Amino acid sequence: MAKARKILHLDLDAFFCAVEEQLNPELRGKAIAVGGQADQRGVVSSASYPARAYGVRSAMPMAQALRLCPHLILVSGTRGAYSDRSRKVMAILRETAPDVEALSIDEAFLDVTILPEPIEETARNLQQRINRELYLPCSLGGATNKLVAKTANTFGKASKPTDAPPNAITMVAPGGEAQFLAPLPIGGLWGVGPKNAETLAALGLTTIGQVAQWSEAALVARLGKLGSDIWRRAQGIDTRPVRAGGAAKSISKEVTFAVDIADDAKLLLTLRRLADGVGRAARKAGLAGTTIKIKLRYGNFSTHSRQTTLDYAIDNDSAIYDCAERLFLQSWTDGSPLRLIGIGLSGFAEPSRQLDLWGSDEHPAQRSEFQSALDHLRDKYGETTIRRASDLDYQPNDDNRR
Repeated sequence: MAKARKILHLDLDAFFCAVEEQLNPELRGKAIAVGGQADQRGVVSSASYPARAYGVRSAMPMAQALRLCPHLILVSGTRGAYSDRSRKVMAILRETAPDVEALSIDEAFLDVTILPEPIEETARNLQQRINRELYLPCSLGGATNKLVAKTANTFGKASKPTDAPPNAITMVAPGGEAQFLAPLPIGGLWGVGPKNAETLAALGLTTIGQVAQWSEAALVARLGKLGSDIWRRAQGIDTRPVRAGGAAKSISKEVTFAVDIADDAKLLLTLRRLADGVGRAARKAGLAGTTIKIKLRYGNFSTHSRQTTLDYAIDNDSAIYDCAERLFLQSWTDGSPLRLIGIGLSGFAEPSRQLDLWGSDEHPAQRSEFQSALDHLRDKYGETTIRRASDLDYQPNDDNRR
């Protein structure tokens, strides 16, 4: 019989806020939020736990956060400090486990199957070391797979008092995966978005356990292939390995405007600049994607997205923009003012040069060399060294671009 895997999920608690409290001890124990300024329509990147007690959350408009917590202390963020602390945390993780998959600057999976001690002891030692050496709170979830480990961590953190970092450790024993998941709301299952949750709720399925009791065939009949995936996850089944290096799953750029914009020319210019940024980031990472997605957020904060998947992978700015423009024109049909616009690239594969995207140009190699030259100049002299003529008279607010 195969040995049960031991997988840990680590999440640094309110990471940006914890770093800011290190840099300025006067902030400790206070309601703080890291992010953009309210008068520039900034959003909350991270909220301390005292702030969360007032309902302040990540991705919330800063103006709304201030209404919920008038004494909230705003911190714009300290460049370099977060990546520095993150590197030190990841170094500790790699000293602990042979396989570490970094999901983001403050989150990672570890496969500790090879270690002789019980998984909970490994988690406790790891947490204590990060607390002691880096003065950072962190929570861990442990199970036989990534899905349940991450869910356990989310559940464990939510079970702690909200006025201080949870520093939680939550373990699910081998064989107990389905039982642990059963009472949790279906929206908490990885891969189930709001629309699918609504579809399942209409069928009377509001918990993971209720979904697990359905037949796989019945879910496939209603949700297609996703139904099979959801059914397996509801059973607590996840065979994905922990992949050292944690390759990026998507590249995205977005911008929040200082005032809502309904000018189609300005919106398309912004879309063009975002496409340039996504393409450049993809090329720097050696990636090309098949799926292009746009994100639109309106003045009432309703958010809509639309995506398309090609038969080939692209990394060129113009190709990304062409797809994004089509999606935008299909989605933005009523002309309502937009608060935010964004582009994402995913579904990475080997890049393919499709001549029909470029107007039947017979020299794709020259085009690639030209793009490389532009990237080199921008790397060396800055983003605004070379700009499109159509972009010279328009500068969107960059404060919240990612």
